[in-house]
Amino acid sequence: MPPVSNSNYRLGARRLTIRAITVALLAITVVARASVDEVVRWNQVATDATVAAKINPLAESRIFAILHAAIHDAVNAVEPRYEPYQPRTSPAPTGASMEAAIAGAAHATLVALLPDSKATFDAALEERLRPITDDSRRAPGLEVGRTAAAAILAARENDGANRTVEYTPGTKPGEYCPTPPDFKAAALVQWASMTPFVLKSADQFRCPDPPAVNSPRAFADLEEVRAIGGSKSAMRTPEQSEIARYWYESSPQGWNRIAREVLAARQFDVWENARLFALLNLAMADGYIGGFDTKYHCNYWRPVTAIRAGGDSEWLSYLPTPPVPDYPSTHTVEGAAAATVMARFFNTDFISFSMTSGGEYPGITRKFWSFSEAARENGASRILCGIHFSTAVNAGYVQGERIGEWAYENALRPAKAQQAMTASPISEKRPSEAAKQ
Repeated sequence: MPPVSNSNYRLGARRLTIRAITVALLAITVVARASVDEVVRWNQVATDATVAAKINPLAESRIFAILHAAIHDAVNAVEPRYEPYQPRTSPAPTGASMEAAIAGAAHATLVALLPDSKATFDAALEERLRPITDDSRRAPGLEVGRTAAAAILAARENDGANRTVEYTPGTKPGEYCPTPPDFKAAALVQWASMTPFVLKSADQFRCPDPPAVNSPRAFADLEEVRAIGGSKSAMRTPEQSEIARYWYESSPQGWNRIAREVLAARQFDVWENARLFALLNLAMADGYIGGFDTKYHCNYWRPVTAIRAGGDSEWLSYLPTPPVPDYPSTHTVEGAAAATVMARFFNTDFISFSMTSGGEYPGITRKFWSFSEAARENGASRILCGIHFSTAVNAGYVQGERIGEWAYENALRPAKAQQAMTASPISEKRPSEAAKQ
């Protein structure tokens, strides 16, 4: 065997060191990707549970916002990269498992908010913890998650979601009153005065007043919905009817599914995924709060009421009209807020995706070339349903954009140490991600 020179020895040692570093980095990447998957898995668990429990979209938005704020804070307690939603009052234990922290936060929030589904959440927790065999990492991870969940649940305990608010229906032209065919009482009036998650107040981005009922704009809106949104409309095309049905499901369900679809093809880490779902759901929760503030402030009548008052006494909307005032369309607010947050997060609006509907009309698949295209179609669907005036849709889009921008700019920002290095810690990855589209 020939002698080994010092230079050859040093070269071999360097190669071994590089190999060791590479193996370590790959291991860290695998852990980060596994943790990312945990964020998505718990989002799916929550979606399945709210669907099974038939939770209304507003309550659903609150559940998702609390859930993902807790997950975000748990992830950033293990290793801080972004500002928490609720500052931690004590240092996090060392050596915590990231997966256990996510599971602890998700399980604690979901059991508190949906106690009837506890058995489902217990089973999900057991499944997610099974691969973590080292209790010295699992136990502190669970503590981190449960502490994050407790802080956010405490902050939202008296937010007004369960408050009882008296409401008197209108009797004058232009005022909201219960709609046919079932004439249900106005719902969720308390949401108009709920404590927002990120906004300074519910009326921070209140919409301007809707058009007067005898104005040309109001007449144009009415005739448009009468022609295209009726249950017996001859003008609405088969594709337009499909669009109406496609977007009729709960906004939190639909836009969280879109986020899961878009993230599936991308390589963001656990901090980024936790932040995206938190920002998305905080913005949508505040979208309903801000939208309902305007709804019950303006108290504007629904198309079916206006059309029947105008003499078409048998007219009904294509799809059922929800028992809340028309203006603005909060379904549109939700879509605009969600699309704005995702466009800001990915640093581009132009990300294509396909999504298959759930809810009342499952199994319809549509493809979009951008988030804003999807949000615009989402808003237009409410006119095709016959349940909103065009003015309500347009106002909802503007309000949703403003709420989405505010949430992105003011919540869960990069930690100060990272802000000194870059204004956006994932901006270096975003252009390459956009180039893959």
